[in-house]
Amino acid sequence: MNEEPAVTSALRAAILQGAYAPRQRLIEADLCAEFGAGRFAIRGALRTLTAEGLIEIERHKGARIREIPLAEAIEITEVRAVLEGLVAARAAERLARADLVELRAIIAAMRTAVRAGELLRYSDLNARLHTAILAMASHPTAAGILGRLRAQMVRHQFQLALLPGRPAVSLAQHEKIVAAIRARDPEAAEQAMREHVRSVLSALRSIQAPWPASSPTGTDQLRGRAP
Repeated sequence: MNEEPAVTSALRAAILQGAYAPRQRLIEADLCAEFGAGRFAIRGALRTLTAEGLIEIERHKGARIREIPLAEAIEITEVRAVLEGLVAARAAERLARADLVELRAIIAAMRTAVRAGELLRYSDLNARLHTAILAMASHPTAAGILGRLRAQMVRHQFQLALLPGRPAVSLAQHEKIVAAIRARDPEAAEQAMREHVRSVLSALRSIQAPWPASSPTGTDQLRGRAP
């Protein structure tokens, strides 16, 4: 039985959930014990996640969690603006009746979370909404690229979510996106999504310094999600 895919998925999930700190060393023996897997599967998982940009492997030093510089996070977000706009337009074109119900339910839950100040809940719903729109678009190529780009933004997304007033701003933008998709207006949906991601870009640029190494990774308060 090939255990590499399962190990890769488990390690990827742990990284995205903040189980490891940026630049933290990943020791093969420790990973074998943690995931109950052999060295062959662990090495395969490390290679895969290196290709995805989550891990970096240094000669004679081994693997460690890759730290994404703020400048690179900004570049990633610039690319996201184009792809996410495409996805929103496609979702508006392909919208089904069941999708309407799902979008309405997610937005209602997001409003409740913002009113209650529930950052973790709002973050989860935010991710759920982006995932739902991506599924509606039925664009596997965009889905694959966006999945890798979002994964690299985990810790910067945590910073963004904690910016004062950010959830309320984000909610209004998502409401506009959903309204355009529900109206089956591809152009308006693409524009609304691009405006949202440009807002994320502006918020990123307002961050003056990387997250301090001594700060929590976000596991206890907020998982890495789309801001």
